[in-house]
Amino acid sequence: MSLMEKLQTNVLTADGAMGTILYSYGIDYCYEELNIEKPEIVEKIHQDYIAAGADIIQTNTYSANAIKLARYGLESRVTEFNKAAIQIAKRAATPGGQYVLGTIGGLRGIRKSDASIDEVNQVVLEQANALLTGDPDGLLLETYYDFEELSAVVSTLRQITDVPLIAQVSMHDPGVLQNGLSLNDALHQLESLGASVVGVNCRLGPYHTIQAFENVTLPKNAFLSAYPNASLLDVEDGRIVYESEAEYFGRAAVLLRDQGVRLIGGCCGTTPKHIAAAKTRLAGLSPITKKLVEPAKPIIIQEAGPIKYEPLHEKAKRERTVIVELDTPRHLETEDYIKGANLLYDAGVDAVTMADNSLASPRISNMAMGSIIKMKHNIRPLVHLTCRDHNLIGLQSHLMGLDALGIHDILAVTGDPTKVGDFPGATSVYDVSSMELLQLIKQLNEGISFSGKPLRKKANFSVSAAFNPNVRVLDRAVQRLEKKIEAGADYFITQPVYTKEKIIDVYEATKHLETPIFIGIMPLTNIRNAEFLHHEVPGIKLSDEVLERMRACGDDRAKATETGIQIAKELIDTAAQYFKGLYLITPFLRYDMTLELYQHIKQIDEQKERELTHAETSY
Repeated sequence: MSLMEKLQTNVLTADGAMGTILYSYGIDYCYEELNIEKPEIVEKIHQDYIAAGADIIQTNTYSANAIKLARYGLESRVTEFNKAAIQIAKRAATPGGQYVLGTIGGLRGIRKSDASIDEVNQVVLEQANALLTGDPDGLLLETYYDFEELSAVVSTLRQITDVPLIAQVSMHDPGVLQNGLSLNDALHQLESLGASVVGVNCRLGPYHTIQAFENVTLPKNAFLSAYPNASLLDVEDGRIVYESEAEYFGRAAVLLRDQGVRLIGGCCGTTPKHIAAAKTRLAGLSPITKKLVEPAKPIIIQEAGPIKYEPLHEKAKRERTVIVELDTPRHLETEDYIKGANLLYDAGVDAVTMADNSLASPRISNMAMGSIIKMKHNIRPLVHLTCRDHNLIGLQSHLMGLDALGIHDILAVTGDPTKVGDFPGATSVYDVSSMELLQLIKQLNEGISFSGKPLRKKANFSVSAAFNPNVRVLDRAVQRLEKKIEAGADYFITQPVYTKEKIIDVYEATKHLETPIFIGIMPLTNIRNAEFLHHEVPGIKLSDEVLERMRACGDDRAKATETGIQIAKELIDTAAQYFKGLYLITPFLRYDMTLELYQHIKQIDEQKERELTHAETSY
């Protein structure tokens, strides 16, 4: 009797975790390599689950794909590991007894950049073809947080095989995927794509897994599965542990069956004891064929509140828009900073932007300073947000705080690595890159948290992204810029540019885009400053002419300042012809220099307005 025929009339018990047991053995290298190096260990675990009563076992191939094996330099052994794994599982299964599933694990988490869909399909096909040579009873697709990925995998595999596909999503919060899709809708969509069994695994323990199924209706042509963790994880003495007792897991298996689940196994933290308890509790129980699901109460997501300012990207499409970077102090004295911010804003700049610990050096929190200048001085802040210093929890919390403060202008950046800063021993987080951060911020604008949970209200962020034109091949930089637009960038802020030719090159390379670009201009203060920027700061290059002009100033501070300002004005003259957005970067809190440059921009625009008026009058 085939697996699908058996599920027509039975609730089946699957095995539990493989990695948990290998971890308990102290094995700290590639688990899939054991299929070749120590197959007896893998086979013994299969046998233990069979002895516990498992009707179904899965191969030790969760990470046996080229992308994950590349971490160990084993990407060339995909076929070898998968073929060995299916043979081991087949040996362990009793003749006419247990079903064997070939396991294929998900690749993406929050970061879509971990693998493109094309890369996903490529590695999945390689792994699946190897597993299918062993004639499995089905393929188990497990731990897929990214629904786009799982949908693509199901569609791809259904084109090459008719074996049952068990497609399982993973959730951060019960009942909802990280893209905001409800579990019920996700499972029915997977059914429509050709999945034979649809369900969930990992991340959540029994309690939340049961809760997630309460709003899931029975599929018409597929069956439901659940492989919950033993419990929420804990850490003791540096080791991951799970607290759930086997008997509790067994009782939970019955409640999962009551929700319509027909295939019940275990994920992280589960052992043969958990599976034995589930098997005992499920003995004699038939699957349910009808289920009454009360319609979920609609969650009303309020529209974002009104914003005080016109979004910068909207204004920059229409007319001159100038933002000024004034980085917060490295010390606790703030009087001079606030004075400079007031002078610049009173002069007419559109926003004061603050980096998020640029060059990985600590400064006063830009969130705190942004709040101060907004609340106390009515200055519009534009805060940078780096992926370096915040994990996903911190990023979302930070953004929710900014929304609560009414700060809606954000620059999403990946961030300089910590080793370049004042604390090289500090760690960089980088849960996501700026590309994913853009997408997540736009998800908040839909009222959906990073985990997919409704936030009850939409945020209203206008999001900029960084653009470094100071590269050898500008076309590649523009291609990355286009990807950021797809991810949600509303406008771009460039690194400082120091040649007129580069400004024109940027215009020619980006004139096909409607997304505004703010060209970065930063005045030089002396030759030491110029050489530091040129030789040591990533993404900034000065021309030989600029370096020579600054070098000619020698130690004359006044002359160096005058020359630095003059060079910046010349660059502004060119940039103003091609771009409505200008981004003035203040060096060393020298807001007097920035103020002079802003006045120069005003003079350019006033002169242009006079010329237009004169032309119209003459006509």
